[in-house]
Amino acid sequence: MSFQLRREEILSGEQLSAMLGESPARAAQAVLLAAGEGEVEAQALLGQILLDGQGIAQDQALALRWFGIAAGRGHLMARNMLGRCHEHGWGVTANASVAAQHYRIAAEAGLDWAMYNLANLLATGRGVATDHLQALALYRRAAELGHAKSMNLLGRYLEEGQVCPADPVAAREWYQRSAEAGDFRGQFSFAAVLAGEGRIEEALNWLGEAMSKGNLAFLRVSSESLLASPHPDIRSMAQAYRKRMTLLGATVAPHLR
Repeated sequence: MSFQLRREEILSGEQLSAMLGESPARAAQAVLLAAGEGEVEAQALLGQILLDGQGIAQDQALALRWFGIAAGRGHLMARNMLGRCHEHGWGVTANASVAAQHYRIAAEAGLDWAMYNLANLLATGRGVATDHLQALALYRRAAELGHAKSMNLLGRYLEEGQVCPADPVAAREWYQRSAEAGDFRGQFSFAAVLAGEGRIEEALNWLGEAMSKGNLAFLRVSSESLLASPHPDIRSMAQAYRKRMTLLGATVAPHLR
């Protein structure tokens, strides 16, 4: 079945996002129409649904083009997604240096996700010189804006005392905030803190939350970590993590893991 929308039916970016959850095929037609009429949110959203193949045939190269159009008009998340495409080789040859340039533009304009992505490159020396001080500053800025993944990584720097004084109290606070904000790695980190405090039942609850949200790479590494716990109930979670890995391995596309 095909869907046709008229020019007067152009929807806002927020309306289009909501429609995607209800009728991806119809939403994709609406996104195409709105993007063609110059709706910048729709242009960025078109890039995303082309990247994911949501309601439309997947086309990473075309996704890259639409992200570029929206980014050129000042859309910060589209700029960030240009960075993601260049970092991971989606529709273009992978180039972390180019990715860093896009992330930096969006980060300097205040986008928390771009701060996080640029910090990841700086922390690992991919495409840029390794700079943990700058990475830490970016994680902190993003965390203070409410970015859950950055909260967890800020907590790690504070726990380990890497390029900053160790502060386990502050680390615990950031881990908890990350966990409560829904980041699976933050949930795992907070569970580790709780286990160290002997609060095993609470730790198990957070480990379950992390398992339900985590991707394959996270589950694989975390299951090994769980086996090293001195607490038998926590060690037993490793088997649950591996069962979850089997389920995800059968259903999740490689570029989304």
